[in-house]
Amino acid sequence: MTAVPTPPLSPVRLPRRVPVRQALCLLPLALVAVAAVRNRSLLTAGFGQLRTASWPWLLAAAGATCLTWVAAAVTRQGAVVQALPKGRLLATQFAAASANHLLPTGLGAGAVNLRFMTVCGVPPARSSAALALYLLAESAGRLGLLAALLLVFPDALRLGPLLPDGSTLPLLLGAAGLLVAVVAAGALVRPLRVRVAAFVRDAVGEACSVHTRPIRALALWGGSLAFPALQAAGLAAVGRALRLPVPPAHMALAYLAATVAVALVPTPGGLGSVEAALIVALVAVGGPAAPATAVVLAYRIITVWAPLLPGALTLGALVRLKVI
Repeated sequence: MTAVPTPPLSPVRLPRRVPVRQALCLLPLALVAVAAVRNRSLLTAGFGQLRTASWPWLLAAAGATCLTWVAAAVTRQGAVVQALPKGRLLATQFAAASANHLLPTGLGAGAVNLRFMTVCGVPPARSSAALALYLLAESAGRLGLLAALLLVFPDALRLGPLLPDGSTLPLLLGAAGLLVAVVAAGALVRPLRVRVAAFVRDAVGEACSVHTRPIRALALWGGSLAFPALQAAGLAAVGRALRLPVPPAHMALAYLAATVAVALVPTPGGLGSVEAALIVALVAVGGPAAPATAVVLAYRIITVWAPLLPGALTLGALVRLKVI
C-alpha cells in the first residue's frame, strides 16, 4: 500500500507587532479632539472675548504662560540631584502641561516626568521621591504666596462665596473620608505599610541630598514660588486687557485662592471646576460677574486651549524620539 505523502506544513505567520509607540504618539491628539468637542461652547465664548481685549496685555499674559514652563523645568531640576538635559527637560514640561489637561489633575504631568527621569537614568525610587518633593514644594509655594497676599490685603477677599455650601460639602466630606480610609489601610495592611515606609525613607533621603546643594535648593524653592506667581500674573494681565475693575494684586489673590480651593476636585486639568472657582473668586474680590466671566474664559483660552494642540504634538514627538 502506497503511503499518501503529507503536504508540507505552511509556515506559521506570527501576528505583526502592535505599533504601541505609534499609537501612543496619536493618543494625545485624539484626547485633544475629544476635549475640544466637549468644551466647544467655552472655546467659542473665550475666543469671542479676545476680540475686544487690549493686545499688549494679552501678549503679557502669553509671555507669563510661557515662563511657567521654564519655572516648572527649574523646579523639576531642583527636585533631583542628577543633572537633567536642559532642552529636553523644558520640552517635557511643555508636553506635560498638555498631558495634565487631558488626564485627571496631576496624573498626566507626573507620568510624563516619571518616564522622562527614568529615560535619563534616574532610578525609579529616586524619580518617585523627586516627584513627591516637587509636589510638596509647589503646594508650599502656592500656599505661601496666598498667605502672604492675605496678610498684605486682609480685606480684599470676601470668603463668603468661597465657603462650601450644601452642594460642595458632601464632596469635601467624601474626600476627607477617602483620605482617612487610605491612611487607615496604610496603617493596617503590613505590605502597604512597608512600601509606604520605604517610599517616605527614599523621599526624605532625596530631599536631604537636594538641600545639601544650594543651587538645587534654590532651583526647587525659587521655581516653586515663581510658578504660581507667573500663573497669577497671567490672570491679572488678562484682567487688565479686558478692563476688569479689580486691582491686579487682588486678581492674583483670587487666582491663588481659587486654585487652592479647586485642588480637591479630580477633573482633567481642572476643566470646568477651575473656571467656576476663578469666576467666584474674582467676584469675591469685587469684580462684576459678567466681566469676571469674560476674563476667566479669555485666560483659559490663553493658558490651556491655545497651547494644548502644540503641547500634544510635542508629547507625541517626545514619545516617538524615545525621550519619554
